[in-house]
Amino acid sequence: MVKVVSFDMDGTLIRKDYVEHVWLEAIPELYARKNGMEIEDAKEYVMNEYLKVGEAAIEWYDIKYWLKKFEIDCDWRELLESHAYMLKLYPEVNEVLENLRGEHELIIISNAAHEFIEVESRVLGLNKKFKHIFSAVTDFGNTKKSSDIYQKICGILGIENEEMVHVGDNYEFDYVAPSKAGIRAFYLDRDGSMGSNGENVVKNLKEFEERVKLLKNK
Repeated sequence: MVKVVSFDMDGTLIRKDYVEHVWLEAIPELYARKNGMEIEDAKEYVMNEYLKVGEAAIEWYDIKYWLKKFEIDCDWRELLESHAYMLKLYPEVNEVLENLRGEHELIIISNAAHEFIEVESRVLGLNKKFKHIFSAVTDFGNTKKSSDIYQKICGILGIENEEMVHVGDNYEFDYVAPSKAGIRAFYLDRDGSMGSNGENVVKNLKEFEERVKLLKNK
């Protein structure tokens, strides 16, 4: 029986425009201004520094770490709030959440740090739609690449691993890792890059909703 339905956040519920703008446009602009650089040179430098760390490291997601590293004198909250107008849910999200929340406990398991989660969930009203919102890096000091994250969350919720279903747009973090933990997982392939309509691949959250309903009827 499926008791808990778990969602990734950025790229799954929320369009990536906001986070990509903050990391790839706003921070390089601040760095360029501070150092009197051309914006394209600043973008290249900042991106190279990101890549040296890599998305498997918790620093990758820590905006306070990067502002300090680049010696940018800017309050992280002010930075995130100033671009919050770009936040937007995918069009099917509200309908899917409404359809699922009656019979399931809804949660978010994200790699985003709490700084981003706090702004995104408040602006978009997600804190009213989900029972729990977990940050892997802030709450557990690790990324979702570790299947232990999913096991720990099941323990916190007091459920068996097989009683959770998870969906997200990162194949390693949202499909491979939870699957290793014994959780039924679906890879959200919005752009069709997997080139597959496999049993565990969905193109949007409406399709995911239908898969959840099928699990219930098995």
